[in-house]
Amino acid sequence: MDLTLLYRGPLASCDYDCPYCPFAKRRDTGDQLRADRAALERFTAWAAASTDDRLSILFTPWGEGLVRSWYRRALVELSHLPHVRRVAIQTNLSCRTDWLADADPGTVALWCTYHPGQTPYDRFLAKCRELSARGVRFSVGVVGLPEHLAAARALRADLPDHVYLWINAAEGRTYTDPEADTWTGIDPLFPYSRHPHASAGLPCRTGESVVSVDGEGTVRRCHFVPAPLGNLYDGSYRSALGPRGCPLTTCDCHIGYVHLETLPLYDVFAGGVLERVPAPRADAAPTVTWLPPPTTAAR
Repeated sequence: MDLTLLYRGPLASCDYDCPYCPFAKRRDTGDQLRADRAALERFTAWAAASTDDRLSILFTPWGEGLVRSWYRRALVELSHLPHVRRVAIQTNLSCRTDWLADADPGTVALWCTYHPGQTPYDRFLAKCRELSARGVRFSVGVVGLPEHLAAARALRADLPDHVYLWINAAEGRTYTDPEADTWTGIDPLFPYSRHPHASAGLPCRTGESVVSVDGEGTVRRCHFVPAPLGNLYDGSYRSALGPRGCPLTTCDCHIGYVHLETLPLYDVFAGGVLERVPAPRADAAPTVTWLPPPTTAAR
């Protein structure tokens, strides 16, 4: 079967101190880092042995993974496996990029976020240009806060035209129509992020062809639904896979709502769902009926 796995191990440390992130500047102990490494290596070994399936893998660590050698090694190793269609990771791009020379550029990809104030603009831009020169698939994004607008505009002007610059609606922020229009002028797909999406009872690929996996191998339909489906390593999750409606009222995180069957995002991001790279000519502004944002939601 074609199976997409969103892997999130116990790693929680990050080298940035973003005020809008609850995991900023957290430090893992040596024991915690060793546990994260062991968990990732176990997952990578499982993926390498699962040759009967076609796998797509997105690493979504709470912390920054690519400053750790075991995440870089996992991406390189997985990128060369013939049954792995795509392997990608969410990253702040604070790491070096030379390790990507050992990866298969046809399989590996990066979902990069620029955090103004955490790293010099020119340094981040230089790394993006290195990725482009290496032929690595990647997207770049910014959180849609007013103080980030100038940086977002600069990135759009300075990045190669083929690199998609996405804008994430900020946690708990309501955008007026003029504000939303400004961000949409930078990212034509910003309307998908502006408001949470109705999801209660609606068909979603999570739990059927997309699953979330933690460091213990517990499989859930996605990061936002806590009910377990089984365990990856004993195979107990397989019998639980199947079509099912979403049990939540709304979904407001891209790694969740991109899999809703009621949205056209598998067409918009065809070939680049995991790394958030739209298909060619998929840059038209979407037409979507929005729900008012809830008072509290996780993004």
